[in-house]
Amino acid sequence: MMTREATEYREVSAQGGVAASDPHQLILLLMNGALDAIAVAKGHMRRGDVPQKGVSISRAISIIDGLRFSLDHEVGGDLVTNLDDLYLYMGQRLLQANIKDEPEWLDEVAALLREIKDAWEQIPPEARKVSEAEQEPAQPVSSIT
Repeated sequence: MMTREATEYREVSAQGGVAASDPHQLILLLMNGALDAIAVAKGHMRRGDVPQKGVSISRAISIIDGLRFSLDHEVGGDLVTNLDDLYLYMGQRLLQANIKDEPEWLDEVAALLREIKDAWEQIPPEARKVSEAEQEPAQPVSSIT
Protein backbone atom coordinates (compact mmCIF):
# COMPACT_ATOMS: atom_id res chain seq x y z
CA MET A 1 0.00 0.00 0.00
CA MET A 2 1.31 3.45 -0.94
CA THR A 3 1.88 6.00 1.83
CA ARG A 4 0.19 9.38 1.71
CA GLU A 5 3.55 11.06 1.10
CA ALA A 6 4.39 8.74 -1.78
CA THR A 7 0.98 9.35 -3.32
CA GLU A 8 1.40 13.11 -3.04
CA TYR A 9 4.90 12.94 -4.53
CA ARG A 10 3.60 10.87 -7.44
CA GLU A 11 0.80 13.37 -8.11
CA VAL A 12 3.15 16.38 -7.98
CA SER A 13 5.64 14.55 -10.21
CA ALA A 14 2.91 13.75 -12.73
CA GLN A 15 1.63 17.34 -12.72
CA GLY A 16 5.17 18.64 -13.20
CA GLY A 17 5.65 16.32 -16.15
CA VAL A 18 2.47 17.62 -17.75
CA ALA A 19 3.35 21.26 -17.12
CA ALA A 20 6.76 20.84 -18.77
CA SER A 21 5.54 18.85 -21.78
CA ASP A 22 4.93 19.97 -25.32
CA PRO A 23 1.70 18.89 -27.04
CA HIS A 24 3.41 15.86 -28.60
CA GLN A 25 4.68 14.73 -25.20
CA LEU A 26 1.25 15.29 -23.63
CA ILE A 27 -0.30 12.87 -26.10
CA LEU A 28 2.39 10.30 -25.25
CA LEU A 29 1.71 10.81 -21.53
CA LEU A 30 -1.99 10.18 -22.15
CA MET A 31 -1.30 7.07 -24.18
CA ASN A 32 1.04 5.75 -21.49
CA GLY A 33 -1.56 6.54 -18.85
CA ALA A 34 -4.21 4.58 -20.74
CA LEU A 35 -1.83 1.64 -21.22
CA ASP A 36 -0.99 1.68 -17.52
CA ALA A 37 -4.67 1.77 -16.56
CA ILE A 38 -5.39 -1.18 -18.86
CA ALA A 39 -2.52 -3.20 -17.35
CA VAL A 40 -3.75 -2.43 -13.83
CA ALA A 41 -7.31 -3.37 -14.83
CA LYS A 42 -6.07 -6.69 -16.16
CA GLY A 43 -4.39 -7.42 -12.84
CA HIS A 44 -7.57 -6.57 -10.95
CA MET A 45 -9.54 -8.74 -13.36
CA ARG A 46 -7.27 -11.72 -12.73
CA ARG A 47 -7.59 -11.25 -8.96
CA GLY A 48 -11.35 -10.89 -9.16
CA ASP A 49 -11.28 -7.36 -7.73
CA VAL A 50 -14.36 -6.12 -9.56
CA PRO A 51 -14.57 -2.59 -8.07
CA GLN A 52 -10.92 -1.75 -8.77
CA LYS A 53 -11.13 -3.32 -12.23
CA GLY A 54 -14.01 -0.97 -12.98
CA VAL A 55 -12.09 2.04 -11.68
CA SER A 56 -9.06 1.22 -13.84
CA ILE A 57 -11.11 0.53 -16.96
CA SER A 58 -13.06 3.75 -16.42
CA ARG A 59 -9.77 5.63 -16.16
CA ALA A 60 -8.54 4.09 -19.43
CA ILE A 61 -11.83 4.93 -21.16
CA SER A 62 -11.65 8.52 -19.93
CA ILE A 63 -8.11 8.93 -21.21
CA ILE A 64 -8.98 7.43 -24.59
CA ASP A 65 -12.03 9.72 -24.77
CA GLY A 66 -9.68 12.62 -24.06
CA LEU A 67 -7.46 11.55 -26.93
CA ARG A 68 -10.50 11.22 -29.15
CA PHE A 69 -11.94 14.61 -28.26
CA SER A 70 -8.58 16.30 -28.82
CA LEU A 71 -8.55 15.32 -32.50
CA ASP A 72 -8.75 18.28 -34.89
CA HIS A 73 -11.30 17.30 -37.52
CA GLU A 74 -10.75 20.58 -39.40
CA VAL A 75 -7.14 19.69 -40.20
CA GLY A 76 -6.72 15.92 -40.03
CA GLY A 77 -8.87 14.58 -42.86
CA ASP A 78 -9.21 10.81 -43.21
CA LEU A 79 -6.50 10.10 -40.66
CA VAL A 80 -8.41 11.94 -37.94
CA THR A 81 -11.67 10.28 -38.95
CA ASN A 82 -10.02 6.86 -38.75
CA LEU A 83 -8.42 7.66 -35.38
CA ASP A 84 -11.76 8.91 -34.08
CA ASP A 85 -13.42 5.65 -35.10
CA LEU A 86 -10.58 3.61 -33.59
CA TYR A 87 -10.67 5.50 -30.27
CA LEU A 88 -14.45 5.05 -30.16
CA TYR A 89 -14.03 1.32 -30.80
CA MET A 90 -11.38 1.05 -28.07
CA GLY A 91 -13.65 2.72 -25.53
CA GLN A 92 -16.52 0.42 -26.42
CA ARG A 93 -14.25 -2.62 -26.30
CA LEU A 94 -12.97 -1.66 -22.85
CA LEU A 95 -16.54 -1.30 -21.64
CA GLN A 96 -17.38 -4.74 -23.03
CA ALA A 97 -14.24 -6.20 -21.42
CA ASN A 98 -15.40 -4.81 -18.09
CA ILE A 99 -18.92 -6.21 -18.42
CA LYS A 100 -17.90 -9.63 -19.78
CA ASP A 101 -14.68 -9.92 -17.75
CA GLU A 102 -12.57 -10.64 -20.86
CA PRO A 103 -8.85 -9.97 -20.38
CA GLU A 104 -8.19 -10.71 -24.05
CA TRP A 105 -10.22 -7.65 -24.99
CA LEU A 106 -8.03 -5.55 -22.71
CA ASP A 107 -5.02 -6.97 -24.57
CA GLU A 108 -6.63 -6.11 -27.90
CA VAL A 109 -7.14 -2.48 -26.93
CA ALA A 110 -3.64 -2.23 -25.46
CA ALA A 111 -2.17 -3.59 -28.71
CA LEU A 112 -4.13 -1.09 -30.80
CA LEU A 113 -3.07 1.77 -28.56
CA ARG A 114 0.57 0.66 -28.66
CA GLU A 115 0.45 0.72 -32.48
CA ILE A 116 -0.85 4.28 -32.44
CA LYS A 117 1.73 5.24 -29.81
CA ASP A 118 4.56 3.68 -31.83
CA ALA A 119 3.48 5.64 -34.91
CA TRP A 120 3.18 8.83 -32.84
CA GLU A 121 6.72 8.34 -31.54
CA GLN A 122 8.00 8.10 -35.14
CA ILE A 123 6.89 11.65 -35.96
CA PRO A 124 10.08 13.60 -36.67
CA PRO A 125 10.89 16.37 -34.17
CA GLU A 126 10.63 19.09 -36.81
CA ALA A 127 7.07 18.00 -37.62
CA ARG A 128 6.13 18.18 -33.92
CA LYS A 129 6.86 21.88 -33.58
CA VAL A 130 3.96 24.27 -33.45
CA SER A 131 4.81 27.71 -34.69
CA GLU A 132 4.59 30.49 -32.16
CA ALA A 133 1.87 32.11 -34.26
CA GLU A 134 -0.32 29.02 -33.87
CA GLN A 135 0.12 28.82 -30.10
CA GLU A 136 -2.27 30.71 -27.88
CA PRO A 137 -0.50 32.97 -25.43
CA ALA A 138 -0.66 31.91 -21.83
CA GLN A 139 -3.31 33.80 -19.91
CA PRO A 140 -2.11 35.32 -16.64
CA VAL A 141 -3.87 34.17 -13.54
CA SER A 142 -5.60 37.08 -11.91
CA SER A 143 -6.07 37.24 -8.20
CA ILE A 144 -9.47 37.82 -6.74
CA THR A 145 -9.50 40.33 -3.94
